[in-house]
Amino acid sequence: MTNRTTNQTFTAHAVPAPVVKELLVTDDAGRAAVPFTDDEGGAPLRCCLRRSRPGERLALVSYAPLRRWAAATGVDPGAYDEQGPVFLHAAECAGPAGGDLPFTHAHRTLRRYSADGRIVGGRLVAAPEDFAPALGEAFADPGVALVHVRAVEHGCFLYEVRRG
Repeated sequence: MTNRTTNQTFTAHAVPAPVVKELLVTDDAGRAAVPFTDDEGGAPLRCCLRRSRPGERLALVSYAPLRRWAAATGVDPGAYDEQGPVFLHAAECAGPAGGDLPFTHAHRTLRRYSADGRIVGGRLVAAPEDFAPALGEAFADPGVALVHVRAVEHGCFLYEVRRG
């Protein structure tokens, strides 16, 4: 997605397929995934960044997004390391279709992180049209390495946004 105001480009990152595969065996809390059939649909899937459809097989697992990012970048997230629940497809997933930022229909928190894995700010976003300006503001700060989009009502991690 490109912010037309600042000409910055942002990319939403789903939980990567190799990580999904790991989490479906043992999640970041050390538990085995327990697949179930989603009878109602509507769960925010972090593997493909869309809502589930009735009848799909899902798993609710514990995921530590900052821990995994920190391990890949060689930093220590310290006290900011946390894990929480995410819905994934219980079988192979095609991944995100691309396009606009997902899950912007409700209030969200944009939590900013520095390159050393520390929280350097945050912002409540109340409307879909406010996402691009809020991300533009976040990434205008060269000290911001990534942004986590989180649900306000439960605080759950939805996806990560990076420059480019």
